[in-house]
Amino acid sequence: MRAALILLAAAAVAVVLDLTTGVLARRLGRGSYEWLMAPLRRACRRPAAAVLLFTALYLAMTDWPDPALRAARHLVVLLLVGAVAWLVIKALHVAEGVVFSRLPVQEVRSRRVRRARTQIRPVRRFTSVVVVIVAIGLVLITFRPVRAFGISVLTSAGVIGALLGLSARTALGNAFAGIQVAFADGLHVGDVVVIEDQWGRIEEVKLTNIVVRLWDDRMLILPTTYFTERPFQNWTRNETRVVGAVQIHLDHTADLDDLRAEAKRLVEASPLWDRRQWVLQMIDVTPQTVVIQVQASAADGPSAWDLRCDLREGLVRYLREHHPQWLPRTRNEYKL
Repeated sequence: MRAALILLAAAAVAVVLDLTTGVLARRLGRGSYEWLMAPLRRACRRPAAAVLLFTALYLAMTDWPDPALRAARHLVVLLLVGAVAWLVIKALHVAEGVVFSRLPVQEVRSRRVRRARTQIRPVRRFTSVVVVIVAIGLVLITFRPVRAFGISVLTSAGVIGALLGLSARTALGNAFAGIQVAFADGLHVGDVVVIEDQWGRIEEVKLTNIVVRLWDDRMLILPTTYFTERPFQNWTRNETRVVGAVQIHLDHTADLDDLRAEAKRLVEASPLWDRRQWVLQMIDVTPQTVVIQVQASAADGPSAWDLRCDLREGLVRYLREHHPQWLPRTRNEYKL
């Protein structure tokens, strides 16, 4: 009967505290802090109620000498540790969501926003993993036999520790590489990169891997250590503007001024050009052809890719219809 009364009293106290915190959260949320208090209240209400309930139960059971009741108090301690870990993880998710909601929507064109998105998510995941590990450690400490076994393993079983370290080396290396990538300021979510002659956009940065959406919508998943150990091209590290280049082989008799005028018309008529930069140059000469390159800038990587395709198609059509004699030819000379 006493246990039942204490349980009911603890539940009542937890409910009262939950209602009180709810009223305070609503009052604070009516003002300028509504963007924070509303999602925090929705996400953390249940774990907070569980923490309050288990705390009240633990305080009510502190003076129970019966071994059976001590076992019940031990169970309450375990549940309290789990509830606190649950509450902290929920709060971290809310903090991440609130920060993302306060950032501008056009994250592709803002380097500051892309850097923030790249850094916040790995930190939240890493912190959640730390919270879970700490909670598991606290739970194991409450069991005396497991605690003694853990101490004996740490002091005398160095081989087991070495094996565990070797088995976790890859995972830990990727995790630390994820933190390094997040804060090294060399790669952000939304950056356009070239990896092994394929270009794509950084879709997501995790602790252990990075997801790259390639130009044909394929997803390339690479370990984070790839970006710390191997070179890669980042076209949008300082800004999202990308310069695309198109190369065409022509006969030596081609008139570059005529071709430059047509290239100018095509570039200026394209809505993908950002009105900043374009140029047509002869970049190489071979015994059979000359190499012409047209460069034009676009707002981002996908736009630059489409602009390159349009320019290549338009120039080839112009050569085929108006100056087919400028196309590459093979010359032979016969002496009689």
